[in-house]
Amino acid sequence: MSEEFEPRIIAFCCQYCAYSAADMAGSMRLQYPCNVEIVLIPCTGRFDVILALKAFESGADGVYVAGCLEGNCHFLDGNIRAKQRVAYLQKEIQKIGVEPERLAMYNLSASQGPRFAEIVNEFSETISRVGPSPMRKNLAA
Repeated sequence: MSEEFEPRIIAFCCQYCAYSAADMAGSMRLQYPCNVEIVLIPCTGRFDVILALKAFESGADGVYVAGCLEGNCHFLDGNIRAKQRVAYLQKEIQKIGVEPERLAMYNLSASQGPRFAEIVNEFSETISRVGPSPMRKNLAA
């Protein structure tokens, strides 16, 4: 392969914390890979496993959910439920041959723009190391 692999990553971000942190990272002109597509959701409690599966099905190499700090969810326990869903789905995708590290959950506050940029860098490196999603092969067929 002469081409370098650039992963396609989908980030489901809650509107109160993670999305605001992403906005702050942009305002601060912090550098992070541009291969992340941010999807705004009202709360990570609204995150459903179907969203992640559809993202993988549409060609995403990695998916992460980013929400409020644990114990500080604007909708009480939405981020705790999302964390449980992510853990469940990590086990399920492993059963079908998809690496569980392709899916992750992060917690941050609205004021953590630099942390948002770190997360994008860390997750992008992880997905680059793991390689293209095995589901990409299904898209070509």
